[in-house]
Amino acid sequence: YSKNPFVLSYELFPPKTDAGMVMLAEHLRKLIEFRPDFITCTYGAGGSTRDKTLSTLALVRELTPAPLATHLTCVGATANELRAYLQRAEAQGIAHVVALRGDAPGGQGSFVPVEGGFQYASELIAFLRAEFPRFGIVAAGYPETHPEALSPEADLDNLKRKVDAGADAIVTQLFYSNTDFFRFRDRCAAMGVSVPVVPGIMPVTNFGQIKRITSMCGASLPAALTETFERVAGDDEGQYQAGVDFATRQVDELLRAGVPGVHFYVLNQSRATSSVLGALNLRP
Repeated sequence: YSKNPFVLSYELFPPKTDAGMVMLAEHLRKLIEFRPDFITCTYGAGGSTRDKTLSTLALVRELTPAPLATHLTCVGATANELRAYLQRAEAQGIAHVVALRGDAPGGQGSFVPVEGGFQYASELIAFLRAEFPRFGIVAAGYPETHPEALSPEADLDNLKRKVDAGADAIVTQLFYSNTDFFRFRDRCAAMGVSVPVVPGIMPVTNFGQIKRITSMCGASLPAALTETFERVAGDDEGQYQAGVDFATRQVDELLRAGVPGVHFYVLNQSRATSSVLGALNLRP
């Protein structure tokens, strides 16, 4: 972010099957036509897909020289286990980490760290900065407040701790009202957060799916967007086009407001993100 006026990035997840990996490669070939500045890959709850994350990033490396980032969470892992994983990632040429606390495993009412692990993302970031200083570190931000936060103020205090611990940039949870993002960005600046605050965008292609996703992460859907999708209920292509049109307008407004980049949650697909980027003539 310090070297580029605009940074484009994508987030992937590890496919569960060999056929999924083949499909991901096909979609990646289309996505990398837009020259992303870096690509991230998640892993499952409790680190259950950490090995697959590295395999997925190895596939990405075969297709593009773009810098790579692995997600890393505090869930179910000791500092020693995280250290071993990071050593493998570094040996594989991965340059960045998306550092998160992670969600409590299913059935647990609240997050409880394992013995020898970390309770907060800020602790994980401090560990990364001290032991793996060559990694770039991305932290998560929540324009509509983290669902577990005691208050918006407490949530911003937590974010400031992550930045003070060494995060280089903030990428936000998905959102569908730019007003929420602009308000969040202004509040970050007022608190002295000077690192880039990057909007995370997930184009809607299926209304039922996005309702499930937003209910899990605490994001809201504007009434106008909901009404648009209700008008095309049962029309898969109509839903796709409505979602792409909305995301195109959303990203265009963000670009005009001078955001330092856009991070697309692509869900291992290429069509929607490519349509948005193409419509905006962004890095054709």
